[in-house]
Amino acid sequence: MSDIQTQTKPESLQVIEKDCVVSFIFVMCDDTGEVLDNASYANPIRYLHGHGGILKGLEKALEGRKLNEQFHCDVTPEDAYGLREGEPQAVPKSIFPEGTQFKIGAGMMAKSDDGKPFPLWIVSIDDDNVYVDGNHPLAGKQLHFDIEVIAIRRGTEDEIKDGRAHNGCSLCRP
Repeated sequence: MSDIQTQTKPESLQVIEKDCVVSFIFVMCDDTGEVLDNASYANPIRYLHGHGGILKGLEKALEGRKLNEQFHCDVTPEDAYGLREGEPQAVPKSIFPEGTQFKIGAGMMAKSDDGKPFPLWIVSIDDDNVYVDGNHPLAGKQLHFDIEVIAIRRGTEDEIKDGRAHNGCSLCRP
């Protein structure tokens, strides 16, 4: 008998707890009610609970929730993308390769003096400069979620070791 034939799917669970893989759908809005993001049944969020794979405040709100539970939660900036720090910085367009297209809201990676990568977002553009911000575009915002838990299962040994849900394997998918 091959290894695949002897493997079984991970156990389904009814309550979210550490080391379980959770699938959920959501609609996320800001304080004005504008929809900022969502996940549907066709493409749910899947993460390993208790390993920091999603926003801290969202993970706290999901702790102890039940399969098929629907609920609303509000996540503070401190438990989401953080408070805003610093101001946007001007970067001369001349340092970018010729023909570079700039778009407000686009993200890019930069490197610190010690070579570590960090994200920046374009917040404005003028004739000579691109203005970039090190704050995530949702930094400083309270976020509002409507959530439905659609699957919970025990994480596999490999997922727990890796600290993340494995999404491609038919044995791992809920």
